[in-house]
Amino acid sequence: MSTLLYALGRRAYRGRLVVVGVWVLLLAGLAAGAATLGTGTSEEFRIPGTASQEALDTLGDRFPELAGGQAQVVAVASDVTDPTFQKAVQASLLAISKVDGVTAVVDPYNEQVQGAISADRQVALGTVQVEADWRSDSDTLREAIEKAAQPIEDAGGQVEFGGEVFAVSLPSVTPTEGIGVVVALVVLIVTFGSFLAAGLPLLTALLGVGATMAAIWLFTPVLDISSTVPLLALMIGLAVGIDYALLIVSRHRDQLREGLDPEESAARAVAKAGSAVVFAGITVIIALIGLAVARIPFLTVMGVAAAGAVLVAVLVALTLLPALFGFLGARLAPKAGGAQERHRFANSWLSTVIRVPVVTVLLVVVAVGALAIPAKDLRLALTDNGAAASDTTQRQAFDLVADHFGAGANAPLLVTADLPEGTDPQAVLAGLAQDLSGLEGVAGVSSAAVNSTGDLAVVALVPQGSASSVVTSDLVKEVRDDTAIAQKYGVTLGVTGQTAIAIDISDRLRDALLPFGIAVVGLSLILLGAVFRSVAVPVKAALGYLLSVGASFGAVTAVFEWGWLSGLLGVQREGPVISFMPIILMGVLFGLAMDYEVFLVARIREEFVHNGGDARKALRTGYASGSRVVTAAALIMVSVFTAFVPEGDANIKPIALALAVGVFVDAFVVRMIFVPAVLALLGNSAWWIPRWLDRLLPHFDVEGEGLEKKLQQEKAPSPV
Repeated sequence: MSTLLYALGRRAYRGRLVVVGVWVLLLAGLAAGAATLGTGTSEEFRIPGTASQEALDTLGDRFPELAGGQAQVVAVASDVTDPTFQKAVQASLLAISKVDGVTAVVDPYNEQVQGAISADRQVALGTVQVEADWRSDSDTLREAIEKAAQPIEDAGGQVEFGGEVFAVSLPSVTPTEGIGVVVALVVLIVTFGSFLAAGLPLLTALLGVGATMAAIWLFTPVLDISSTVPLLALMIGLAVGIDYALLIVSRHRDQLREGLDPEESAARAVAKAGSAVVFAGITVIIALIGLAVARIPFLTVMGVAAAGAVLVAVLVALTLLPALFGFLGARLAPKAGGAQERHRFANSWLSTVIRVPVVTVLLVVVAVGALAIPAKDLRLALTDNGAAASDTTQRQAFDLVADHFGAGANAPLLVTADLPEGTDPQAVLAGLAQDLSGLEGVAGVSSAAVNSTGDLAVVALVPQGSASSVVTSDLVKEVRDDTAIAQKYGVTLGVTGQTAIAIDISDRLRDALLPFGIAVVGLSLILLGAVFRSVAVPVKAALGYLLSVGASFGAVTAVFEWGWLSGLLGVQREGPVISFMPIILMGVLFGLAMDYEVFLVARIREEFVHNGGDARKALRTGYASGSRVVTAAALIMVSVFTAFVPEGDANIKPIALALAVGVFVDAFVVRMIFVPAVLALLGNSAWWIPRWLDRLLPHFDVEGEGLEKKLQQEKAPSPV
């Protein structure tokens, strides 16, 4: 691979005008296509194969009036039963019923409606049912509903809007994210001591991210892409784009310092550092695509999009970067003297770490293990309006409903029942509603209805607990498993609605964690074994990865569940975190952990191969060279991820925090302390591998051994 990349780097250097032109045209073409063909993101989540999705599909086929989304109209006054105010509320609901896309409105003052007026008579809760395709023009629908409710405010009342229809709060890039880029630039300037060299990784990363964002938008007409997808791809693409470029630029400047010709240096940098970039990128891509193991379409799209961002970052680093080297020539050469100071610090740190390696290893395991302790309390759920910003109408509606009607009023469940032929639909409906209301965890029945053909009944249950509570989850399972009620009426029961769908998603993600974790750790053992021709190095890397994951889970739990630093980090509500956080964290952090393992250990392995097998010397020389790159790369990653935490979307915030903590622990504790201590403890045996396994594993020339042999052969005199 290094020989192929060597040729690629040289061709990109020589054909720099063509390479830059192709990338600029590609970016312009993607941007133009996205602007003209992009249709925007979609927040519609289908989870094929789940009980809630099957019940929802049944509603769509046989009771379409109830298959769409719901909105809440929360009217507040000192006395909502006052006749004047009641007329204003009913006038508003009548106007809402005439809005395009609205299929039904539930009047809280209707005698057949239960529990829609709070006990203190300060809140009236109206329910609005909308068509199944309401997301196609959701902004217009929301604006029309808000406008139609004006009579409530004219009567001196307060009106807030909630429910699924008003749950959409699209994440966006804020100025806070820009701080991460500024910090990255500062780190690069300190690392390279040059504005020119520091600007290259940022320039190439931003171009790669721009191309990725445009490509994602271009796919919106044919794929359901949630608003979280581009933000996650931006976060990951920016971080790895800077890191991969940093590795190659660092290698190029080291070689220029040694007096190598700029063109030859560019080719060798792409060959050697580029080999590590390719391997690191492949591991990240495989891990992200592996998110498909959960069998959740929107999560698969998220993983593929983020993997696409990583692929673009790799391609940019291998082609555009050496082309830019060609424009800059020898001007990228660093000033003499800087490397010695950096190596002196690295050597001093390494001496401390490996002085008593057994103690160092134990201290790391105990310290990181302590950080992971809170993870035992980690709870998962999909976010609801309770996680929205406190000044939004959906958050205020959520809080009003919870305070005046109970937490379950924000988590309605729709129970479907297939009615047998020859029965009285209304009688069965009344009996079902009564029996279901008596189940443990049910606060009441808000409504019940039969479809026009009389073969499907729907009962709306109000649980006692919130959407993320164990009580509600248990209730969903109880209704589905309740054979007594089903047999009594001869029906088949199903449970759907946003709450049931969220519970099913969380259950599926939880079930996917173990096989995904086994696959990730197993993959790391195989890949690293193939790269480093070692048994101990892959095992050590896998253990270090598990330590980093545990620390990330612990930190997220401490902030989002226990409330530590929640105010400082802008956490709107303490409680469960987004249910796909663990699997995304495990996938992304696996790739990044392998990046740092390769960046650091590849240099050590390279020295071990080239110095004749002296493990101690290889550790010192390789660590001094690799640790600087890993430190800079990790600081950039941490700054980029941290920038998405304070003002981040509720879905992105815990993921960004987990990645920031995970990268910090993995780079500065596991790779900078744990790894050298283990390698020092093992000595030459760290690079032992059985012959049969060495023959079995494929070869990845990450150290550039094949290239060195080729270059030596070219220098050797021809036989006479």
